[in-house]
Order: sequence, then structure tokens, then C-alpha cells
Amino acid sequence: MEFLDPRGVSSRSIEAYDLRAELREGDTVALFANGFPDSVAFLDHVGQALSQELPGVEFIHLDKGNASALASEDHLSTIADTCSAVVAAYGH
Repeated sequence: MEFLDPRGVSSRSIEAYDLRAELREGDTVALFANGFPDSVAFLDHVGQALSQELPGVEFIHLDKGNASALASEDHLSTIADTCSAVVAAYGH
């Protein structure tokens, strides 16, 4: 019997993720759920953890409500007008 690793071998090298936001007291972060099941609950937990690490940073919760829909103009304008960063997530 032979066992195969389902992960396979990546054809691309791993690249470091260098983007970061220098968040300060008074900044706002959008927690943007895409509408998949559990995406809102997951981002609720992310927001709780981040609020402990980032005192004074505000969080707003946004939800597309439908995973197959594009982000609405209202969502995009809210993010652009009020947020310093966005955490986008999906459920399973």
C-alpha cells in the first residue's frame, strides 16, 4: 500500500507577506464577511482578539450576505471613507 501526500509540491516559492498597517488609537478596521456560513462568527472572534491587541482601535462589522455577490458600493464607500484597514474573511 502506498500513501500519497494530498498537498503535493508547490510550483511557486513561498513569498513573505510584507503588507502591514500601522494602526493607532482612533483608527477603524472593517471586518468584512463575504456571506459564507460562519464568516460572521469567525470575524467576531477575530475582532475580539484584535481589540485586545490593538487598544483604542475601533472595529466595524460588514457582511455581503451573499457569497456570490460583489461588494456593494455602500460597503466599498464605507470602507474607503472610514477605515484604515480591512480584514476580509470567508466561512466554510
